[in-house]
Amino acid sequence: MDDEVVQRVFHEGGRDYFQQQQPSTSSSSILQSLPLHVSFDHGYYLLVKSIQELREKKEGIVTVGIGGPSGSGKTSLAEKVASVIGCTVISMENYRDGVDEGNDLDSIDFNTLIKNLEDLSKGHDTLIPVFDYQKKRRVGYKAIQSASSGVVIVDGTYALHAKLRSLLDIRVAVVGGVHFSLLSKVRYDIGESCSLDYLIDSIFPLFRKHIEPDLHHAQIRINNSFVSSFREAIYKVKCRSESPDEHSSSAFRGNESETDNFIEMYLRPPSASEEAKINDWIKVRQSGIRYYLSLGDQRIVDKNFIIRPKAEFEVGRMTLGGLLALGYTVVVSYKRASTTVNNGKVSMSFETIDALGETFMVMRGTNRKTVGTEALRIGINGPWITKSYLEMILERKCVPRLSTPPLVTNASMAGSQETAIIAPKPIRVTPDFVIGLEDISQPWTRSPTKSKMEPVVGTWQFVSSDSSELDNSVLDPSSFRDTIRLAPMPDSYDLDRGLLLAVQAIQALLENKGVPVIVGIGGPSGSGKTSLAHKMANIIGCEVVSLEHYYIQVKDFKHDDYNSLDLSLLSKNIDDIRNARRTKVPIFDLESGARSGFKELEVSEDCGVIIFEGVYALHPDIRISLDLWIAVVGGVHSHLISRVQRDKSRVGCFIAQNEITTTVFPLFQQHIEPHLVHAHLKIRNDFDPVLSPESSLFVLKSNKKVAYQDILAILDPAKFCSSVQKFIDIYIRLPGIPSNVQLTDSDCIRVRICEGRFALLIREPIREGNFIIQPKVDFDISISTVAGLLNLGYQAVAYIEASAFIYQDGKILIEVDHLQDISGPYIQIKGVNKDAVAAAGSMLKLDGSYTTKSYLEIVLERLPAIEGTSGGIHSQQSSRLLEIIEFIQSQGCSSASESSSNRVVSPIGGTIDEIQSRIRRLERWLAINTVLWTFLMSALVGFSLYQRRRQ
Repeated sequence: MDDEVVQRVFHEGGRDYFQQQQPSTSSSSILQSLPLHVSFDHGYYLLVKSIQELREKKEGIVTVGIGGPSGSGKTSLAEKVASVIGCTVISMENYRDGVDEGNDLDSIDFNTLIKNLEDLSKGHDTLIPVFDYQKKRRVGYKAIQSASSGVVIVDGTYALHAKLRSLLDIRVAVVGGVHFSLLSKVRYDIGESCSLDYLIDSIFPLFRKHIEPDLHHAQIRINNSFVSSFREAIYKVKCRSESPDEHSSSAFRGNESETDNFIEMYLRPPSASEEAKINDWIKVRQSGIRYYLSLGDQRIVDKNFIIRPKAEFEVGRMTLGGLLALGYTVVVSYKRASTTVNNGKVSMSFETIDALGETFMVMRGTNRKTVGTEALRIGINGPWITKSYLEMILERKCVPRLSTPPLVTNASMAGSQETAIIAPKPIRVTPDFVIGLEDISQPWTRSPTKSKMEPVVGTWQFVSSDSSELDNSVLDPSSFRDTIRLAPMPDSYDLDRGLLLAVQAIQALLENKGVPVIVGIGGPSGSGKTSLAHKMANIIGCEVVSLEHYYIQVKDFKHDDYNSLDLSLLSKNIDDIRNARRTKVPIFDLESGARSGFKELEVSEDCGVIIFEGVYALHPDIRISLDLWIAVVGGVHSHLISRVQRDKSRVGCFIAQNEITTTVFPLFQQHIEPHLVHAHLKIRNDFDPVLSPESSLFVLKSNKKVAYQDILAILDPAKFCSSVQKFIDIYIRLPGIPSNVQLTDSDCIRVRICEGRFALLIREPIREGNFIIQPKVDFDISISTVAGLLNLGYQAVAYIEASAFIYQDGKILIEVDHLQDISGPYIQIKGVNKDAVAAAGSMLKLDGSYTTKSYLEIVLERLPAIEGTSGGIHSQQSSRLLEIIEFIQSQGCSSASESSSNRVVSPIGGTIDEIQSRIRRLERWLAINTVLWTFLMSALVGFSLYQRRRQ
């Protein structure tokens, strides 16, 4: 798999299976070629693959140790791996033998932990301790059965301690997270007066002596850049409550309540002013003997909703003492008593704040619409409170909060005329590479990723607009809103921080310029701009319009041709939105390659925001009409470059990143990148949805026949919808890449042609038990990208043509695939909830018939032996594949701006027309069948109810 690695030598003997075995084959273990440093997502992927390999090739259980400082993310990693592998996680927190003074090594009961691991390794059941943090003592034991524990993960600060290493098969170190972020924050607050080692010894006094030395023995070393994220935000509404029982008694009847008591305190940096600039403060929450820390007031207020990221991380008790010793002062402290009840959709809490002497009702959930609907259902109408408890306490103390950009006045405009704007810099995400220890100025275990520390939350500033950039025929120069604009952020940011800054920019624009706010998000294909746009829309509650709908007509699969955009219609739509008029935006049919109609769009004052996203959203002709310019790079765009470099190195050929970019993304440097550097906000999307557990889709696959009515029976009829797709999968690879006798998915890049689009899959999904864990979405690319890969030497080695009947209800998707030249259909059940997918499979009586083989493997198995030598291409498919490849190469060689009206129609045109005709016939058949079955099921239900009434 990942070959751009540094060869590892196992440390100190350990219980490394492959070190004990004599090499008998030419293939090496994944554990013998692990990278020195990887991201959290990549580390998760490598760990799952390593566990699977060891489990197959050794007897007994596989033991894994995940160690690292407090707040690094090791517990999150253990939980995510367990959700896929289905293993036993042993937390070292339960092995305390009393109340400690932080992460004190002497308080850990290593003897009991060692005995538990030895029992499990010998195939014996064992009892692990249970520690109660409220009672501050061990309260009992829990039985762990060896038979059900094929994999055991030990999670804890000292999981890689010398006493445990000889019992561990895989050792994983996790650094970063809030550990690095807190160091960066403190270094920023106090300046260069203290060395980094001094800060570490103050905030994490046990780290350098007792934790850091053990981390160097890890085989997988993960640098976790995650701190907080709005990807899975928490939405809540809050109001005053006279009685805790006034709403919960009826709406949440039958659900058990939980009570908790917290002490929350806010620490102000040393030498900070008395003003309540709470974004610079550190929040510490104490619950029993546990401490949780968050940096700044990372929340968004939109209408009645308070939107918060996952931003709290557990730290040691001694961290709080270290911060106080460095000069931080506790400016606000209060007690919060909470009673919470959950109905499965939302949670309702009644929180009493001692400093305010009041009780508040807070409803929380992960879906904004659900939270609002549940509040209305149980009769809660406010009045809503969007201020935090901290703000309310500060108001009573008459301390103003200074955390938003000040309003820009005419008086301040003169000063802003001379504001220097830092020249925009090109933004590119370099492919993943291995960092040698000698290249790091500080040890990898303690060095924040940037030498120049930054505040946790950036602040947007406004400057006067350059009159030369304004189109006087469209904009009124006398209008105040048109005389100011955002000053670009001088640096680029990761996806999580960029999402927060984007929403804050919109709020600043609404406050300073009013409605509407028109946002443009641009970037290369596959960079993640569409995903970012919809995440912003979920938080703000606004509409997203894709510029792809403004294509007049797309021929030859060219979805990145700027000359095909209907700029006059786009300009009219933006003008209508700017002047609060209803407007009709186009709808583009990707399948037919032509416009299919229009839909009405109105930006209400309630929301006041609209987002346009597309490859050319920041083109000068478009961005001049927009208020906020956001550029996104990275994503599958950079991952594909990394994959090509990896493949080229495997065949002994070095190729520069710039050469790959020019060949695979020919329009990027010339027509897209020059526009991105002018963005107000530049985002580097390092997120890999193929590797990340955050975007997992669980899939069960079977070739057992299932009746259509049985599929209908398990889906929600109120949300049921269906569709038909026709797709072609082409597998390409570089000749000369070392591989086994059988062609595999990991050797190839899969190109899927579906509904007039090209989509890419560059990494093999995870297979565990009966499940295939794959990304939720495919990644759209241009036809010129496929042509570029072919020009770099990639060759088609397999071809699959199939039709898919898709049925879904919002929770479960059932896909029935008919592969050409393969007898019998395959059914796939897909969903984000593993248990729901498994339950659906059981209801369809598919248990025992599942397969985790890819369609490539299935096709290769069915090919006759004489034809299998030429790869995965059936002799009858060779001519059609040749037509498609020649067509792709011809289109990729032509200029993107070239008119296609005079082009000679390629033979592929007939193939595409044939596919589209078959799709329409299938859709008509499906629609008729659905209506008939719905009518029949309704009649049966009605007849059954009638019979019951008669009885």
